[in-house]
Amino acid sequence: MKLATLKDGSRDGRLVVVSRDLKHYQHVPKISATLQHALDNWELVAPRLEDVYAAVNSGDAVDAKPFDQQYCHSPLPRAYQWADGSAYINHVELVRKARNAEVPASFYTDPLMYQGGSDSFVGPRDPIYALSEDWGIDLEAEVAVITGDVPMGATPQDAAKAIRLVMLVNDVSLRNLIPNELAKGFGFFQSKPASAFSPVAVTPDELGADWADSKLHLPLLVELNKQPFGKPNAGEDMTFSFAQLVAHAASTRELGAGTIIGSGTVSNKQGGLHGSSIANGGVGYCCLAEVRMYETIETGKPQTSFLKFGDSVRIEMNDKHGNSIFGAIDQVVAHYKERR
Repeated sequence: MKLATLKDGSRDGRLVVVSRDLKHYQHVPKISATLQHALDNWELVAPRLEDVYAAVNSGDAVDAKPFDQQYCHSPLPRAYQWADGSAYINHVELVRKARNAEVPASFYTDPLMYQGGSDSFVGPRDPIYALSEDWGIDLEAEVAVITGDVPMGATPQDAAKAIRLVMLVNDVSLRNLIPNELAKGFGFFQSKPASAFSPVAVTPDELGADWADSKLHLPLLVELNKQPFGKPNAGEDMTFSFAQLVAHAASTRELGAGTIIGSGTVSNKQGGLHGSSIANGGVGYCCLAEVRMYETIETGKPQTSFLKFGDSVRIEMNDKHGNSIFGAIDQVVAHYKERR
């Protein structure tokens, strides 16, 4: 099934069930007011939501309304935990190669992961806010999962069973702030602002055969300023599956229902000029840093700039019939002014 959260003036929004074709939705206040409540009570709530989903798809829903992604918040407007991995080692290899550093052997067996801020995500159509272009604003197109409760020490097999929903994410990075933060030896903070997630989160069964081995085997489509920028397959070159990432996060702690785990920037191995941009016949990229890495490797310095105010980013994934699965993250970079 497909679930979304509509903005209603509250912090946590209002849970709705969305039709498979993303054309209609149904409020479900008598079943669950918010997605977090549904996750906390999944065994009881999910079957009832599935009944509504069937009705919305068949046209039998009593009070279905037209679905407009413009009014969506991220499926979880705030979460108890948001941890982002780096499952695509190709991305890590490029970062290291650009500065003539080797990738430690442990990176191929032990996932990288950082804990991000989760108190206030932004909606999929909200701006990417920043105070300065000098921060090095970058998109990072990824896939993410939402889990149920996961016990400490869960195996990947157990972790796979705890995956409740799948969605997309733009995990924005402020690249020019990262070096000084990492030099302190204490990880990301200022360099990782609020993330935005796709309008819709879907249960793994909705993805059919494209969800296999806890990986999503479809191209992730990225546009920059309305031009194709990336279309790498999210299932290819993924060193660590979501089951492995969730198990890694739970290795020393319990994970509460509503924990979000990200894949890290989707990245496929490719050769040729600047890796292989779409213009050069390749699958392109899911972040600007990767383009700049190729440029540095090949020419000695980056040539592509980071995002500027007014730039637009669109992230989406289609099924094999060309239908949008999660809806689109569609954002414009804007100068931040205090919300009133």
